[in-house]
Amino acid sequence: MLYEGKPVGTPDAGAFWRVIAEHRVKTLFTAPTAFRAIKKEDPAGDLARKYDLSAFRYLFMAGERLDPETYRWARDLLGIPVIDHWWQTETGWPIAADLMGLDPMATKPGSPTVPVPGYDVHVVDPATGADVPPGTTGDIVVRLPLPPGCLPTLWGDDQRFIDSYLSRHPGAYLTGDGGYQDSDGYLYVMGRTDDVINVAGHRLSTGEMEEVLASHPAVAECTVIGVNDDLKGQIPRGFVVLKAGVDADPGVLSAELVELMRDQIGPVAALRRVDIIAALPKTRSGKILRKTMRGIADGNDEPVPPTIEDASTLEALRPLLRDSS
Repeated sequence: MLYEGKPVGTPDAGAFWRVIAEHRVKTLFTAPTAFRAIKKEDPAGDLARKYDLSAFRYLFMAGERLDPETYRWARDLLGIPVIDHWWQTETGWPIAADLMGLDPMATKPGSPTVPVPGYDVHVVDPATGADVPPGTTGDIVVRLPLPPGCLPTLWGDDQRFIDSYLSRHPGAYLTGDGGYQDSDGYLYVMGRTDDVINVAGHRLSTGEMEEVLASHPAVAECTVIGVNDDLKGQIPRGFVVLKAGVDADPGVLSAELVELMRDQIGPVAALRRVDIIAALPKTRSGKILRKTMRGIADGNDEPVPPTIEDASTLEALRPLLRDSS
């Protein structure tokens, strides 16, 4: 089945549950953004309890990083395997996943589990290309050869394919994503490498900072971007959307979130400002337009991307993004 439309407001945040119940859906494949939207409108999950979901067996999430808070919310609400898996248009099929058809593994929040057979995944130092120790963040690469099904080149432009994917770390395909592996071999994809913030020489993951903001009970979804700073090179700015029904003083909540970041990541994060907004600008596939937001914050006249879902969300943010006070 193909579901077209938003998961909320049609007529409510129970649209997914209604379709699952009416058609005895066994497996749902969607983006984490959809579940964050549902969680925002129905944080207690009351609407899900109104439907017969007994046929529902598996929830697959892909298209963007599945943050631990959304993973836990869906798992606890549904009581079924919530399967985060990571792949790219260029690969055609998952690079890392918990394979339900083989031997399901124990899951870890924030991880798509381990590389699937066929992919020789490594996390390497961005400068040297050498493998980094477990728990150390670096560039995620796949050692050549790539398995069948992956993009072999770019149409009519072999050299561009080599330059874009195969040149930075010779002998490996550059995924463009950064992250780390733990001591058990579980992979953690923390976001695009161009989303890494360099604060006074310290490389900080926006994904890690977003985890901290999302852990606050008032926050439905969030993003962190790096903006130019004369002293530190870059500093992070946070943007959060609140859960439905939450009535919080913006100044108090912002201070709480800044303190939470300081406690969990440390003063090096240099987060001083968290803005509460009505909605995040996203593509129609649910990806947050971080690059566009960064450009506006840095003073560029960024056009509205043709893939945007709702242009009004970006226009509403422009004055806030340009406010560096």
